[in-house]
This record gives sequence, C-alpha cells and structure tokens, in this order.
Amino acid sequence: MICLMDGRLIIVEWYDKVNLLTPDGKLQKQLPIPGEAFSVTQINQNTIAVTYPREKAIKIFNMENETVTKVITLDTYCYGLSSSDDSLVVGLNTNEIRIIDLEGKILKSIQVECESTLDNLVYCNGRVIYSDNYGNAVYCVDQSGKQIWQYTQDLSRPCGLCIDTYGNIIVADSNSYRIIVISKDGKESKVLLSDGLNYPTCICLKQNKSSGFTCECNGKYLTQFNLSSG
Repeated sequence: MICLMDGRLIIVEWYDKVNLLTPDGKLQKQLPIPGEAFSVTQINQNTIAVTYPREKAIKIFNMENETVTKVITLDTYCYGLSSSDDSLVVGLNTNEIRIIDLEGKILKSIQVECESTLDNLVYCNGRVIYSDNYGNAVYCVDQSGKQIWQYTQDLSRPCGLCIDTYGNIIVADSNSYRIIVISKDGKESKVLLSDGLNYPTCICLKQNKSSGFTCECNGKYLTQFNLSSG
C-alpha cells in the first residue's frame, strides 16, 4: 500500500488486484494491470511500478493513459519494492536487495540475511530498511550490505514500513496489533498505536503529513490514523 503524491492511495490485494482509492479511502477503480500483483511504489506523478513474483517481473504502469509501458524481467522471484531517484529497489527471495534503473540494468546488488522473503523495504538516503517478519527484526543496511543497525525489541511479525519526514521508521507490527516508530539511528522506539488494529500488515503516510492508513494483508480492511505531535 502507498499514498500517492496527489493524496490518493493504491492498495495491492495479496497476489491479486491493484486498487486505486480516493484520499479518504474509498475505492475509485481497479487498475487494468494483468497478473498477480504483490508490491507497489510510485516513480513519479503519473507512473507506478508493481512486482509480480510468479512472473519474476516488475511492470511499469502509466496512470494517466492506464497502460503498462515496460516489463522488467528478473532472474528470480521479486517481492518488496521501493523507488528513489529514477531507480527501483527490489527484494529478491530472502537474500538479495537489488537496485536497478528503470530499464532493468543492475546498479547495485546488496546481499542480506532474512528468514522471510523480502516483502517490505524502503530506500532512503542511500540506506535500505527492511523487515524480517519470521525473524521478528527490522534491519538497516547501506548499499554495500553493511549492517548499520538492527532492531529486535518486542516485535511480533513486523511487516509494512514507511518513513516520516524526520527519517523515523514506522512499522506495522502485525501479530502485536501495534504501530511502532523506530528512530532513524535504530536506538529508540515508541508505540504509536495499539487500539483498534487487526493484524496491521501494510502502512503508509500521506505526503508531508502526520496521518496515514494501515490495512491487513488482503488489503480489504483499511484503517485511517493520526499521529500525535508528541
């Protein structure tokens, strides 16, 4: 799930449809992208990218004319997806995070260790943060694969990630029904939300705002939240 630059949302149902929602979370339409979608990221105002693990492919989709403009074929299964500076950052299986350009050329291969498939990751300022939901940990690595920090305190199946304007990492901790924020250096944390959530799996923040949405893994139940200034 992502919040688009214009305030709308995209929710990918697990190995299923890609749905476009209004800024208040109402279904607007299903985007006409064939296949069993998994993860989504926004490249620019009109363009998104979506992973299709069973096809070992990333599809680039123009939202203005609603067409797939490019299919990037990979050599293995692809899961989590993020974007930055006209490049894509994609999680491959359990052991590689690959940075590629929009033509599919490999720019960097980062070897990591993860007990689960690399479903959830974000790329920011040359660092990749990813969650290991089987290993109950969140990791931060640089582009060489060097681990900058790891966070393992009281997590129970951490899944979706997003980053706020200060660089803090907000985590949907699914089995504890909580939303947790981790400081950008990985040293401090705080429970942001723990009421009214049901297996939060995906999470996103609105652009430059302290509000956002979380949903469970099938993408059918959406919860809006606001973060306190404290």
